[in-house]
This record gives sequence, C-alpha cells and structure tokens, in this order.
Amino acid sequence: MKPLPLAQMEPEKIREVFDSAKTFPLPKDVFTYPVAAPVKGEWHCPPAVRPEDDTPRTVLYFHGGGYVFGSPKTHRPMTFALARGLNVPVFSLDYRLAPEHPCPAAVDDAEAAFEYLLSCGKRAGDIVVGGDSAGGGLTLALIQRLRDKGRDLPGRVFLFSPWTDLTASGDSIDANEPTDFMFMAASVRDGAPRYGGILSLQNSEVSPLFGSFADLPPMLVFASSSECLFDDSVRMVDKARKAGVEVEFIEKPGLVHVWPLFTPVMPEANAALRRTLAFIRAD
Repeated sequence: MKPLPLAQMEPEKIREVFDSAKTFPLPKDVFTYPVAAPVKGEWHCPPAVRPEDDTPRTVLYFHGGGYVFGSPKTHRPMTFALARGLNVPVFSLDYRLAPEHPCPAAVDDAEAAFEYLLSCGKRAGDIVVGGDSAGGGLTLALIQRLRDKGRDLPGRVFLFSPWTDLTASGDSIDANEPTDFMFMAASVRDGAPRYGGILSLQNSEVSPLFGSFADLPPMLVFASSSECLFDDSVRMVDKARKAGVEVEFIEKPGLVHVWPLFTPVMPEANAALRRTLAFIRAD
C-alpha cells in the first residue's frame, strides 16, 4: 500500500478524497448537535447527556489533516468513542483550513472554541483537549498561547502522533519513509508552507515544538516508531519532561500514523482508546 501523493494534489482534491472516504461504523447511541456560532463545530453526546450539562469532564477535540483537510465528520469514529466511553460531551471544532486560511487562523479558532466552552459553563480545569496529527499540534499551540496569556489551562492533554515541527527537521522524516504507509517525506515538507503562510515555520504557533513547555498540564502522547513524524513526538516529549511536565509516552513499532484512531479494527488502537479514557477520567 502506497500513501497518497498529497504534495502533488490540490487542497480541493485532497478534501474531496477524504470527505468521500468511508469511515468506520458509528454507534447509534451518540447524538450530534451542530454549532454554527460563535464557532463552528459539532457536539457529540451520549444518551441523557446534553452539551450544557455539568459533567466531570468535557472534551475539546481538534481533527487532523495537515491543516488542509479533515472535519468533525471525518473524525466522528474517535469523538463518538470518546463521548460514549466517558459519558460526557465532546466538542469537535471545525477550524478554518489552509491554504485559504493559514496560521494563525486555526489557533485563533481553537482559542475561540475554548472560550466558547467556558461560556457554556465549563470550568477550564475540567476541559481536556486533544487531537491527532495536525490537531495534536494545534492542541499544543493553543495551550502554549493560553499559558502565555496567563489564562487558566485545560486539565489534561492527549495527543495522537502530533505534528509539532513543520520545519521537518526530525531524522525520522526521511529514515521512516519506507515504513510509513500513510505519508511520504515530500508530503510533510511540501505541505507545511500551506499552513505557515507568511509566518516562519519556526514560529511556535506553526511549530509548537519550538515553544516553551513550562507550566503545561499533564499529557498523554501516542506515536508509532515507524512513522515519519515519530521524532516530532520524541523531541516534544523530551522538551516537555525537561520543563517539568508530567508526560506518559506510548510508542509502538510497526503501526501507522495516528494509529489510535483505528479503534474498530486494530487491537492496539482499542488498547490506546482504553488508556486515553482512563487518562481523561483521572483527577
């Protein structure tokens, strides 16, 4: 199986391909409540739970897709699983996509989503923020921005194969290309400027690896040691731990990028979901 040549495809074509792809079967007992303003997104709630309910946790999720494609709909299998497994509401943000809306548009939308949850009566420390790939990078960019502004932070953070370094300076970008069945090194390198726009790719809102990790909340990080973006996680985890952040890092060989998303079909992903649920529930 060869990865799609994303670097050679126009954004509209990439979106068409992924939006039309079949997703895993969804549980019928999780309900969707669309939101159009003040931010765009979807609430995903289990039975007897509504978005405005005072629950022990509320999850804010950012989908992956290289900041160019993806949506709450494409990532419903994961957000539905989180809502069902935790019995809490999950808000999946439909953030603006590049290249039409380069950085910092997505970070602005992420911050607006966090403010929206607070306006719904959610307490900052009860909110858990997470995402996959680009959504993982967006998660880090958000909490670094909130920290820099002196705001109350989310209680916990979970990241699935986060894209943290858009300069593609990690050794695994090239070293793991033969074992990465989802991405080619060129897709990573050529896709980054679409999101960076006029900003330097070393800007911490573009590449949160280069930001400060001081005073950030506990993190749970998953990555495959066979994927191109493996070093994005390794170096980020190292920086966070050196800054005193509590980090649990789960790495597995031979698995695909964002492997925890494959919960219906992959035993390792089922185990990752169980660990993520336990991490989110923890005090």
